[in-house]
Amino acid sequence: MKVLLLEDVKGQGKKGDIVKVSDGYAKNYLIPRKLAREVTDALLKELKAKEESRLHKIEVERAEAKALAEKIGSLNVVIRQQAGAGGKFYGSVTAKEVSEELKKQYGIELDKRKITVAEPIKTFGRYELDVKYYPDVNGKINLIVTEKE
Repeated sequence: MKVLLLEDVKGQGKKGDIVKVSDGYAKNYLIPRKLAREVTDALLKELKAKEESRLHKIEVERAEAKALAEKIGSLNVVIRQQAGAGGKFYGSVTAKEVSEELKKQYGIELDKRKITVAEPIKTFGRYELDVKYYPDVNGKINLIVTEKE
């Protein structure tokens, strides 16, 4: 009998696997303990629909990430910092500040954990920061740090 495992079962497989087991093992152990369901045509259709839905969702998220990457790549985020003698800041510009300025200036929300600041930004100038929008969608943010007036 073929069953769909609802939980990890030692010696049989992991949750979501379709495995062939003896009828007695399935009917007397796996199914009563809600560890598995018998595979039927309806169940196979349901699993196929769920998989298609999951793949569609991933494709939509990837497309949104690519569009966001293109949009942000053409923008310049300006951060004004107060500096001491020699043009050095007190502290440095962080990914959190870049994320907040992006939201304030352009209304685009981007999680600070997606922004990579390679080395601390402690002087005025232009910087290109790497951004990981989605596992396979990367981009850049143009950052301009100027003196606070």
